Amino acid sequence: MNKRLPNEPITNIETESTVQDNTRKHFLLELYGCPEKIIDDVDHIRQCLTEAADRAGAVVLEVVSHSFEPHGVTAIALLAESHLSIHCWPESGYVAIDLFTCSPSGDSQSACEYLVTALQAESHELRVIERGK
Repeated sequence: MNKRLPNEPITNIETESTVQDNTRKHFLLELYGCPEKIIDDVDHIRQCLTEAADRAGAVVLEVVSHSFEPHGVTAIALLAESHLSIHCWPESGYVAIDLFTCSPSGDSQSACEYLVTALQAESHELRVIERGK
């Protein structure tokens, strides 16, 4: 897997999927080089989580988040279509994102592109796995 620069569009996604829609696709996004101040801000992470879910065409049922001491944030959105989670390690500028959806009409890739920009990643990796084959 090659790391991509932030302005580079997410194309040629490494995928184990053969379906053409988002049904049962699991997006695993890793962000590198994110500014510590941005990814240690629980309110910003919650806002990004909600916006990403909206861009994916998902319905947010509930959002739960936690700030760790001395640093770190985890936020999880329970979606009508499945889930979206963001786990931040500000001390290393790393963010792990997990988006799983069962909606055939959603746009999870758009959600991932938004998160790369909103969290100001210097580079990223995206992997897509088809679940329930």
